[in-house]
Amino acid sequence: MKITAVKPYIVYVESRHRNQMLVKIETDEGVYGWGESGLSVREFAVSGAVRHYGEFLVGKNPFQIGRHWQEMYRSQYFEGGRVLTAAISAIDIALHDLKGKALGVPVYELLGGKQRDFIPCFATTFIGNRDADSIIADVKLLMDTDWPAIRIVLADSNPAHGEGVFEPRESIAKTAECMIAVREAVGQAPVIGVEYHHRLSVAEAASFCQRMPPGTMDFLEEPIRDETPEAYEALRKMTDVPFAIGEEFSSKWQFLPYIERGITNFARIDICNVGGFTEAMKVAGWAEAHYIDLMPHNPLGPICAAATIHMAAAVPNFSWMEVRLSPTENLGVYENDLFPVQPVADGPNFIISDAPGLGIDVNEELAASLSYQPSEPPHLRRRDGSFTNW
Repeated sequence: MKITAVKPYIVYVESRHRNQMLVKIETDEGVYGWGESGLSVREFAVSGAVRHYGEFLVGKNPFQIGRHWQEMYRSQYFEGGRVLTAAISAIDIALHDLKGKALGVPVYELLGGKQRDFIPCFATTFIGNRDADSIIADVKLLMDTDWPAIRIVLADSNPAHGEGVFEPRESIAKTAECMIAVREAVGQAPVIGVEYHHRLSVAEAASFCQRMPPGTMDFLEEPIRDETPEAYEALRKMTDVPFAIGEEFSSKWQFLPYIERGITNFARIDICNVGGFTEAMKVAGWAEAHYIDLMPHNPLGPICAAATIHMAAAVPNFSWMEVRLSPTENLGVYENDLFPVQPVADGPNFIISDAPGLGIDVNEELAASLSYQPSEPPHLRRRDGSFTNW
């Protein structure tokens, strides 16, 4: 069997108001696989990298996945980086899907077999500028529908697109007050965390954590940017709240200081950014050696979800998988016309597909017609007009 085509598709999904970067790999025996890239809003850059890799992947044996990963990563002087590993991720996922289909086994069998019977997920409360009563109502709804973990995104501005104003000190005061009210209202039973999307400084993040009684938060996700591990180490000394970090990491090397220095407590690995299954399973083993559970990042479409499900099924160290289909987010199901075969949810859990490959499929003709649409990158500003992190 030989690879005959590596096809990137930039697909605009209207219900989610975003473009998705998909990759299809075809072979001379008619077997094919689908993958997805996680580097949102930079789809043209990833598509270009996929095309570069396709130039030397065509004609190769699709089963030699580890070899292809090394060649893609090491075949230029400037190795790695988020654009390149996002492209490698999509190709690696597609190759696993293809190989599973060719062998007639689900992808989790290629990873050592299934270790759990279903995949527990965490839900996110409605994103927006809301008061404590609304957040409490969301948390109670999710508790009543058996969600095992709940993430709260509460900031004064969180636009999906376009511009907004974000003042960190205003946000942390409001969020801390709401978190105290939420914990008092729902008790100690539910797992509750806060997502800050790396919008704070070390001092702001420390101040936020110190404003709340111990036990208010079970985890704090991405409070500051990750480029400087030493900054996170400084923050680690100022609070005992567990950190959930890693959704932006594009390799095991980026995970290295966060795992080895005990900075992160939940590994927010994104299989569509980190390098696909090949790299993700290495990170998972490394995290297991340090008693760190995976808490996968999964904000994209059903290909990303299916890949994450298979990874989660095959590792021992796993907590909850992100899903954007909960009763409080109102994003609806993944598009059935575009993705006629896709993961199946059972309340707060994903069912693990036993179909060959990832257990997904794509309407390629429709995907080709849903071409890229310009999408304004999200911007946040301070009140003084300066840009800040989105």
